[in-house]
Amino acid sequence: MFDSIRTHKKYLMGFLMILIIPSFVLFGIEGYTRFNESSEAVATVDGQDITKAEWEQAHQQESQRLREAMPTLDARLLDSEGARYATLERLVRQRLLATAASKLNLYTSDARLARDLQQNESIAMLRKADGTLDVEAYRQLVARQGMTPEMFEARVRADLSQRQVSQGILGSGFAPTALASVSLDAFFERREIRVARYAATDFVGRVTLTDADIEAFYNANTALFQAPEQVDVEYLVLDAATLQNKVALSEADVRAYYDQNASRLSGTEERRARHILLTVPAGASATDKDAVRARAQALLAQVREKPASFADVAKAQSQDPSSAANGGDLDFFGRGAMVKPFEDVVFSMAKGAISDVVETEFGFHIIQLTDIKAPPVRSFESMRAEIEADLKKQQAQKQFAEAADTFSNTVYEQADSLKPAADRLKLEIRAAKGVQRQALPGATGALANERLLAALFTPDAIEKKRNTEAIETGPSQLTSARVVQHEPARTLPLAEVREQVRARLVAQRSAELARAEGEKQLQAWQGGAAATGLANAVVVSRENAQGLAQPVLNAALRADPKQLPGWVGVDLADQGYAVVKVEKVLPRDKRDAQALAQEVQQYSQWWSSAENEAYVETLKERYKVRILVPEPVAAPAPAPR
Repeated sequence: MFDSIRTHKKYLMGFLMILIIPSFVLFGIEGYTRFNESSEAVATVDGQDITKAEWEQAHQQESQRLREAMPTLDARLLDSEGARYATLERLVRQRLLATAASKLNLYTSDARLARDLQQNESIAMLRKADGTLDVEAYRQLVARQGMTPEMFEARVRADLSQRQVSQGILGSGFAPTALASVSLDAFFERREIRVARYAATDFVGRVTLTDADIEAFYNANTALFQAPEQVDVEYLVLDAATLQNKVALSEADVRAYYDQNASRLSGTEERRARHILLTVPAGASATDKDAVRARAQALLAQVREKPASFADVAKAQSQDPSSAANGGDLDFFGRGAMVKPFEDVVFSMAKGAISDVVETEFGFHIIQLTDIKAPPVRSFESMRAEIEADLKKQQAQKQFAEAADTFSNTVYEQADSLKPAADRLKLEIRAAKGVQRQALPGATGALANERLLAALFTPDAIEKKRNTEAIETGPSQLTSARVVQHEPARTLPLAEVREQVRARLVAQRSAELARAEGEKQLQAWQGGAAATGLANAVVVSRENAQGLAQPVLNAALRADPKQLPGWVGVDLADQGYAVVKVEKVLPRDKRDAQALAQEVQQYSQWWSSAENEAYVETLKERYKVRILVPEPVAAPAPAPR
């Protein structure tokens, strides 16, 4: 075979050229350039690249997950450069932990994987009445995430292995109560202060401006008085919501869906239980905890011997103040109402059964399941509207998935017009005038999407009038747009913005006068002048700012407690100036034992998290982590006009 190839090499090369050249003619060199861009490295971990395509895919998956979890979330937050960079940082961290897990030989056993899958609430809901897993429903569940069961389980195994990298730090960190108390006492320290405010608005009447002042300010700050760059565009939107309105359903389809899903659609099962709770004091030693556990085991043996006595034992022994008086009765509750270990046990029990001792964050529980309330099966007619909406949504999602590739390919391959894509998919070409680089406050819809706006202001779109690529601008929504007319940014004439110039200059001058007055008074008080003009004394802390602006509160808390009374001046920029007199340093409010224990526990968690972050930074150095794209700079807030 290889001899034949060598013999006919000339003909083979000619045949390959016939295949390759038309692809350049049809798609152009730009297509190959874009392919190379997608494989461009955006980060490296242990010498392995993370490509731009992987970054894009990870961000799309994360955005979709967040949109499904929070339907009202502003899509612009997910499409911002900051959100995209945050996704890259998380992707790098995930790769780093995966690398560390592999290098450190941290492996997840089959038994550990099985235990985690069994605790997965979404999978637990797929169990049949006999307790076995509905395999087909499981396949469909993971398929909606674009995976096979094998891929899903491999991902879960990898996640569990990665958690082990940090678990040793997070699980073993602690802070002694004495150390935590020192830090907490300092953080929540109170101070008695008096404040004098010099508001810029109080000095507006003292500002006198001439035409020359206004003209000079305008000439020195022309960047503040710009008509922004803008474009007139036409755009095309493909979204599942529009497709859903066009879906027609047959009676047979609706009826079949009801027959197959009536029990699931009717509602959720509720269960009623009693419990006996023995609490474990915060900070208890392992010996003390074992003693509580042993006591719970003794009570378990007692109620199992006489199940009818469960309520009486709960009244006498349970330390749950809300249920003990009722014999431990918790009334009916559904999934999600209780902490997970407790819930998992309750929803796995048979009616009348008594559980083993269950440990949760509240202590040790003994549970008796007293009743099960299955939801009533609703009639077909009462559920018709819900079923039709559900079916239409499913079919629209399917149609969207089928049309998405056609949409993306057509707007890219025939980039000089949106009409071919519109005709092929029967979509309406829309138009908009005066579109700017930044979406206006309150703007919604596809043209509020940051990625689409950024694409519209590229040289390719402005100079060549080419379609943008198909950009995801919302849940199950793709948009492509093209520039029809471009108007560059320009400086507005003084005559048009004179009042704006005047307002800015007055604000600036009044703030300067307020600052000068405040600094003058501060020097006088520091020199021993009578402290008149100060507001009444108030006690402030990080827990109670008493309505103070954050810069004023920060200045009061930073003042040197060894030099009292202390005087501090606070520049509030265009708001004016403030002078703070710190008269006393007071200890924090008293805490009861339970509140203090919770604070110490929280402090320990913060400490462990800080140690873990330091460990991750060490791993970054060890495995030579580099992010190759610059971190986006937050856009400054627009100046008041």
